[in-house]
Formats: sequence, C-alpha cells, structure tokens
Amino acid sequence: MSPTTIREFIDYKVEPHVRGFLHLPAAPNGNALVLTHGAGSNAQAPLLIALAETFSAAGFTVLRCDLPYRQVRPYGPPGPGDAARDRAGLKNAIAAMVAERVFLGGHSYGGRQCSMLCADLAKEAPDQAPSLVASLLLLSYPLHPPRKPEQQRTQHLPDLRTPALFVHGTRDPFGSIAELEQALKMIPARTKLFPVEGAGHDLGFKGKAKREALPKEIVSEFNKLLS
Repeated sequence: MSPTTIREFIDYKVEPHVRGFLHLPAAPNGNALVLTHGAGSNAQAPLLIALAETFSAAGFTVLRCDLPYRQVRPYGPPGPGDAARDRAGLKNAIAAMVAERVFLGGHSYGGRQCSMLCADLAKEAPDQAPSLVASLLLLSYPLHPPRKPEQQRTQHLPDLRTPALFVHGTRDPFGSIAELEQALKMIPARTKLFPVEGAGHDLGFKGKAKREALPKEIVSEFNKLLS
C-alpha cells in the first residue's frame, strides 16, 4: 500500500462546520471521497479508518467527517430534527473537496443521509447533481429498524439518480439481502449490491474485530461500479 498523509481538517467558515480527518494519497488519481459514520459513532470508527486508508492507498483523497449532530454532541444518536442539518453538513464537505470527481459514502444513518442528499440534489438541480456527487458508497443501509420491516426507509429512492454501491451483511437486522434487492429496483440509477457473508450491521468491524480483507474488496467493487 502506498503511504498516505493524514491530517485534521476543520472548516469553520461554513455553517454547518466541516470537521474530520483528511487522508492525502502519495499518488493522487484526481478523485475524492467523503465518508461519514453511523448514528452511534463518529469519524474515528474503525470501519471508516480502514476504508479511508485503503481508498487513499488507491489514489483517492479521503475526508472522513463527523456529521453536524456529532460535532454538537460527542455521544448518543441524532435527534429527530438533525437530519436536514446533517445533509447540509455533507453538502459543505463535498464543496470542500478539490477533485475531478467527488464521491460520497457513509455507514448506516450516515449512508442514508448521503442518499437522501443526492435524491434532494436530483430534484432541485438535475443538471448539477452528477457533477456534485459522481457515485455513492452505502454501507449497511438501514432499510428499516430491526424487527420492523413495515417501516421501510425507501421513500426517496425513486428520486435517486446517483450510481450507488450497497455493501450489506447477510445477517444485518436492518434489512435482509432479499429486502435490499427489492428496494434497489426502485432506484433509476445504476446500482450494485455487494453482500458480505456472515456479517451483521457492523460489517465485521466491532470493537477490535476487523475483516482485514473487506476494505480492499470494497474498493475493487466500487471501481467496478465506476467502469
């Protein structure tokens, strides 16, 4: 793996602020990836760090960032009124990246907000949306709350015009592979589903446990989506 430089990144000139860690590749390929976390986590999540290191080694400039609600509260989940501001924060993070193409990704709640932002952009400015976000990386998309399959979080999917790679564990209580396959049929953009055998919502990154090979596999699948 090529060496990368990691530095703290803070932009207080915009509201909501952008805060996180920037991975600068030794051999940039002109692409940038903004990565964010799930509801109970932050930018220091082991899964995000592993992905940022692997994407950066492949030439991507990577920003793993804290969503605005996490910047305000160091612990706990987002509140019911936080989502719109979190999406505004993601939009500011995208704008902070200087690259030929910017990609956007997130785990669970963070990924859902990424997809909702892109759906919003497609409705507001269909001509500009592709230039803002080239593709999505959605990790453990929370299709519904555990044991509540009737509460589908799919309302925005028909408006999503951004290509997306969904990475999902076969034991994820937030949605089965079969349920996700059905949901993806609602998306008019190009999609790809990468099932992770035996993994739960954490994709094998829980505590000190890590699926060492998974980040490279995700980078490979993401590049296939782009080709």
